[in-house]
Amino acid sequence: MEVGNHSNLKYFNVKSVGFILFFLCILISCNQKVEISEVKPLNPYLLVLGVAQDAGYPQAGCEKECCQRVYKDSKNGRFVVSLALIDPISNENWIFDATPDFPKQLKLLSTHLQKEENLPNGIFLTHAHIGHYTGLMHLGREAIGSNNLPVYAMPKMKSYLETNGPWSQLVSLKNIELKNLQKNSTIVLNERISVTPIQVPHRDEYSETVGFIINVNSKKALFIPDINKWSTWEVDILDLIKEVDITLLDATFFKDGEIKGRLMSEIPHPFVEESMELFKDLSDSNKKKVHFIHFNHTNPLLIDGSEAQKSVLKNGFNFAKQGEIIKM
Repeated sequence: MEVGNHSNLKYFNVKSVGFILFFLCILISCNQKVEISEVKPLNPYLLVLGVAQDAGYPQAGCEKECCQRVYKDSKNGRFVVSLALIDPISNENWIFDATPDFPKQLKLLSTHLQKEENLPNGIFLTHAHIGHYTGLMHLGREAIGSNNLPVYAMPKMKSYLETNGPWSQLVSLKNIELKNLQKNSTIVLNERISVTPIQVPHRDEYSETVGFIINVNSKKALFIPDINKWSTWEVDILDLIKEVDITLLDATFFKDGEIKGRLMSEIPHPFVEESMELFKDLSDSNKKKVHFIHFNHTNPLLIDGSEAQKSVLKNGFNFAKQGEIIKM
């Protein structure tokens, strides 16, 4: 599995058998594979549609420097966490979580599709917190007015959408068609792709919470944008990292005390510093699988070139980037 920001170059190695042979190999592209940003992958891949926590970046009402930098330069802004799974072979695509930035994320998605309509073939929901499902509003008759668009949800999440307005109207008007998910039960999307929800502990006021293992051929990506502390989960995250090819993991806050005037224990997430300490004994290859995502507006991982970003890279880990392509 390769990860790149719209482009990834593989350089070739040619054994030294003389300058002429070397030169000829260059001319005929001997053992060469070059990929440029204008050329999308030919096989299924993931596209990072957003990296921010539920409230986005900048966050409403924030006048602090962390968000002022976005008001001064909108290029510093980021969309709420979402992934697109794109299959160029079947010309299908699916989205993981429908965020408040849904319209802009559909536009980003459209740059990767070979069809005029950019609506996904389905939407997978992780849970009922505001950044993960409220984008469904754009499927209603006030907006797109979609027709039976499949929305995959766990039992409590499904019931929540069916029995609470305005979401129930999406169901009754057949803008969406709710599809049942069960934890650890795999949904086969086509001959190359399947998705398995895995339940995780979180503040489950309205629904259960899941992450997803996304299977493409023999490759696996683990997506967990929200979870309480790793120690509260019956699954060993270290073992899971070793079993998959890439992970996108909850990194809402970089460290304790990041939010002033609020008890951070009321909004439990694994601090990035905690995760790096927990993961420190992983092999270098397993560390490289870890891509942090779901950054609160206070998280310095949102700032390019920050000491926080340098620390993550120095310790062998990575952080997700909006618009990034993850080749499966």
